[in-house]
Amino acid sequence: MKIAIFGSGGVGGYFGGRLAAAGEDVTFIARGTHLAALQQGGLHIDSPNGALHLSTVQATDDPVMVGPVDVVLFTVKLYDVDAAAAALKPMIGPNTVVITLQNGVDAVDMVAKHVGAEHVAGGVAYIVIVIDQPGHLRHTTAQQLVFGERDGTRSPRLVAFEEAGIRAGFQATASTTMETDLWIKFVRLATWSGMTTVTRSSMAVVRDNAELFAMMMAAIDETIAVGRARGIVFPPTLVDDTLALIRSFPAASKSSMLEDFERGRRLELPWLSGAVVRLGKAVGVPTPTHQFIAAVLQPFVNGVR
Repeated sequence: MKIAIFGSGGVGGYFGGRLAAAGEDVTFIARGTHLAALQQGGLHIDSPNGALHLSTVQATDDPVMVGPVDVVLFTVKLYDVDAAAAALKPMIGPNTVVITLQNGVDAVDMVAKHVGAEHVAGGVAYIVIVIDQPGHLRHTTAQQLVFGERDGTRSPRLVAFEEAGIRAGFQATASTTMETDLWIKFVRLATWSGMTTVTRSSMAVVRDNAELFAMMMAAIDETIAVGRARGIVFPPTLVDDTLALIRSFPAASKSSMLEDFERGRRLELPWLSGAVVRLGKAVGVPTPTHQFIAAVLQPFVNGVR
């Protein structure tokens, strides 16, 4: 398959790297020092699933140079979605699918405004990974992509990408319940991001402290209540499955939002806890825990320079 990775940070870099190593035609779209490192020294991934060094990768900052592709993995931060989506058009062919892998539940509609709804599929990534230095990624745990069409069909284009992901050695699933899948990730990520960032702490601190654990569970319950009020049907095992995931995380695990906070970068807060509050108000569901998180982190939403 011809695949473009638009936003080649941790998530895009990892899955793009695995796909390239498996023989897919992958081009990374990046910028700045990370792009320079990819062009000069390739891509390095340290991972419990096996280290990977691709000494040469296709990398550019110009979508025009890439041309139409089969799949775009769209992995930019939420605050860059509108600007980045406007640059996608040179890569869109008649059957191109853009798989949005942003946190939150807003990205599908945001991207569809620029390329057309028929070219967009929702997606979620489960992975803990950071950019150690330009061109070098450190993967801790999980390597799963779930993606699906809006109409719930297992379309040929997404089945083909599912097969490519399986060949590349990571978990890949073309889902028939993508809206629910997006909300399941949102329930978890909005809470984990908010809790670890507002406490400046790893997952172990949050899960092992009784008061913080109770606060985390309240935040989870609030997000589920908002989703249900919007018509989302969650699986009955959602809370138990979420707790099992929490217990499985390495003690030092941090959310990407905490990593951004520690580096003085912009935060995705408006699309995480902020979105829980916004969507809750729209359906009359109170969200006091997320409201507290959003208020405390608001002074840092644009980063600290």
